[in-house]
Parts: sequence; structure tokens; C-alpha cells
Amino acid sequence: MRILMVYPETPVTFWSLKYVLGLVCKRSAHPPLGLLTVAAMLPDDWEIKLIDMNVDRLIGDDIEWADYVMVSGMIIHRVSIHEIVARCHRLSTPVIAGGPVFATDHASFPDIHHFVLGEAEDLMPQLIEDMVRGTLKHTYSAPERPDITRVPIPRWDLIDLRHYLTMPIQFSRGCPFDCEFCDIVVMYGHLPRTKTTEQVVAEIDALHRHGWKDMIFLVDDNFIGNKKAASALLTAIIEWRARTGSRMGFLTEASVNLADDLEFCKLMVEAGFKRVFVGFESPSVESLIECRKMLNARRDLVQSVQRLQSTGLEVMGGFIVGFDNDAADIFRRQFEFIQRSGVVTAMVGLLNALPGTKLHIRLAKEGRLSDSDCTGDNMDLLALNFHPRMDRKALIDGYRALVKKLYEPRAYYDRAWTFLSNMRSRGPRMRMSWSSLEGWIKSIWLLGIWHPGRLAYWRFCAATLLRRPRQFQVAMMLSMSGLHFRRVANSL
Repeated sequence: MRILMVYPETPVTFWSLKYVLGLVCKRSAHPPLGLLTVAAMLPDDWEIKLIDMNVDRLIGDDIEWADYVMVSGMIIHRVSIHEIVARCHRLSTPVIAGGPVFATDHASFPDIHHFVLGEAEDLMPQLIEDMVRGTLKHTYSAPERPDITRVPIPRWDLIDLRHYLTMPIQFSRGCPFDCEFCDIVVMYGHLPRTKTTEQVVAEIDALHRHGWKDMIFLVDDNFIGNKKAASALLTAIIEWRARTGSRMGFLTEASVNLADDLEFCKLMVEAGFKRVFVGFESPSVESLIECRKMLNARRDLVQSVQRLQSTGLEVMGGFIVGFDNDAADIFRRQFEFIQRSGVVTAMVGLLNALPGTKLHIRLAKEGRLSDSDCTGDNMDLLALNFHPRMDRKALIDGYRALVKKLYEPRAYYDRAWTFLSNMRSRGPRMRMSWSSLEGWIKSIWLLGIWHPGRLAYWRFCAATLLRRPRQFQVAMMLSMSGLHFRRVANSL
């Protein structure tokens, strides 16, 4: 059996980092973990190819070679998925689709005839049998949440690791919280399910054996959903680092209550964690209560950021405007909060009603959904898919001005300096790769000579070298990332 796995092309978004990938000789931020994992569940004697369209071109010969094409993706990949399916139909190759975009909205893809909805582990034996027999059903739906301690190590051999900025690994699925706008609990449930410590260490070790030396992204939506299991994993990673001498770094996502356990944070840093993404959403308590982000509403969020930074973690943040309770001053308040806290990488988006979420259900009942499609990019000004309480034009104009202001050079470097001032350099030092060094040299020309904002850039570089030289590598990575974020902001 010949299987072609295809991952769609990702458009330019905040997280795509496309404007800096070329500087560091990379083609994509990360590979398709879902397809690589499914590939490991297929029979050993099947021939498998994986085409990541962010790295390689999909050609007709590959489609004709395959008995089946498997495609996966997220909402952001809708347009590319439709193009892939059309090409497969023209060449009479059947398509099997699975992944987040189909789990909540497969009805939007009438041209696809076979779906795997939900988590695939328990469905794979029947799917494989039907593929062999040529009797595929239209829909395979997971009846319950699978035991992820049986998930195999992804097929890293199917990709060229050198093309990617980070490598993804999954430790857990599910989140104990109930944010109204979030579709994670729709797909994975409230009870966090974890892999065993041995599983995750084996996955890290597999990447190490394949030659990976840089950042690993633990893609859990809440790394501390099961803190006891996460603590055991951190201890095991520390032991693995000591045994192998690896200088890999890690980043992940967590809820803001991570700041309540500084000993756990220190353990993360000792294990090599450098960054953590936290969904702050809003400085407005009323808006946090509205979206059921009660955990955030009951604390001083700036203080929480500073506590995390003081342990040696860079805090990346998610923010949203467009809640019903957002007043006209929300744009000013968001800017002031982000600058004061030193959240350098601040992803500010417009509220969107994702299919299947409680927000989508509520707005449908209120008759407030619009004809616009949710594109999965909440920086897309044309994809606001509901009628907000705030005047629509005022919301979009205020949002655009906020993002542009956040990523103006002076504002960006000011909060980068705030972060460096709050952070204490701890934990193992990461290697400086040749690609990172080359990227920094290229960025000197772009940021220090060619682009507007060069004066702010040189002030930031000089201040870091003179006052915080140990943090210079972090500062240069932030300056390069800022180039991408600025171009995205200016495109709004």
C-alpha cells in the first residue's frame, strides 16, 4: 500500500514566523506532528511519503503514485486543503482527512469523501482494514477519548529536520478549564490525559538520535493540567540531559497559575525550558468573567508575569479584544498591560467564534453570527464572524492601531528590555547554532541599517551588551522575531 501524507501550506500569520525563517536558513516553524504520529500507526510494510507544503512542492507524480492521500490541518489551512483535494480528484486519488479543522467543521468540505473525526488512535485498526479491502466508510468517529500511553514515537525519518525551527512533542491532551472561546476542550476534553514519562523521554531521545539539537515545543495546551505527571517528566528530562549532555531547549503552553508554584518553575528551567505561552486574554476583569477565564480574573496578572520571568522563563502572551464587556479604553489598557509586564511576544487577536465552542453556540442563539467564515487567523480583519457589541469599525480600527503600536520598534524594544530586566538567567545554556549566528548577522543589516527603527535597535543592543551581556543571545533572538511581528502588524 502506498500512502501520501500531505500537510497544507500555512499562510503568513503571527506564529508562522515566515519573515524570519529565511534569516536562519529554515523553511517552516515546525513539522506536522499529527501526520508523523499517524504514519507510525500504519503497517511497517506500507510505503509512506510525507509532503509538507511549507517545505516541499506537491507534484502530480506524488499524487498519482499513492493509493490514498491523507491530509490533515487546522482552520488556517482551509484554502490550501481545498486546493489539495481538487488536485487529488483530478488524478482520481482518494483522500482521507483528519485533524482539528475536520473535527469541528468537516461539513465545510463536501468534496472529501472519507473523514477520521476526533483522536485517531482507536480508529486506526478499522481504518487500515478498510483501506486494504477498498471499503472505506465516509466517517470514522472516535467513540471515546483514547489512552495516549499507547501512542507510538512519530516517524521523524519521513522529514528533513534541518528545514524546521522547532520540533513538536506532545505530553498531554485536554485542559481542566472552560474558556468560552476555546475549542480545545471540544476536541480533547476537560480531563488531561498524559503519556508516560518513559514515552516522552523516548520521543526526546529519538529526536536526539536523529541529530536534533535545538528547541523542542511541548505542544500541550496546558502543560500543568496534570502537575504531578509534569513534575515527574521534568525530573526525568533533567536526568536525561545529564546522561546525554544535550543542550536542547524547551518551550510550552500553560495556564497563569503556573506562577503560583515557583519551585515547579525552577524545575522547568533546570530541565531546559526557556519560554512559556500563557493566555492572559484581557486586563478587563469583566471581560475575563464573561469568557469564563475565572483563573485570570482573580489575580494580579502583571505580578504573575514578573514571577515567571524572575525564575528564568520568557513569557509569551495571548490577548483578545472584542468581548461584549470591552469598553472603548480596552486598546489603551491592553497596550499598557503588555508594556508594563514585559510580554515581548504578545499575540493580540480579535475574538472569533470557533465552530463547536460555547461562544459559537451562545452567539448562534443570540442571532449574532455573521456570514463571515472563521479563518483560524484572529488577526484577519475580514474574518470577524459575529456582530460585536462595540461598533464594528471602532473595534477593527482600535485593534489595528493597538497591534501596530505594540510592534513599533521603540515600544517593542522597551518591553524587551523590561523582560530582560525582570528575568534571571538560570538553567542550562543553549547552544548558538550556525544558522542562528548567520541569522543575527543578516538581521544587523536589516534592523540596524536598512529598516526604520535602527536607532532603537542599536540602543537595545548596546544596553544589553553593557548591562546584561549574558542575555545577549536571548536579546538577538527577540530582535529577529520582532522583524516578523512588525511586518505582520504593518500588513493589517
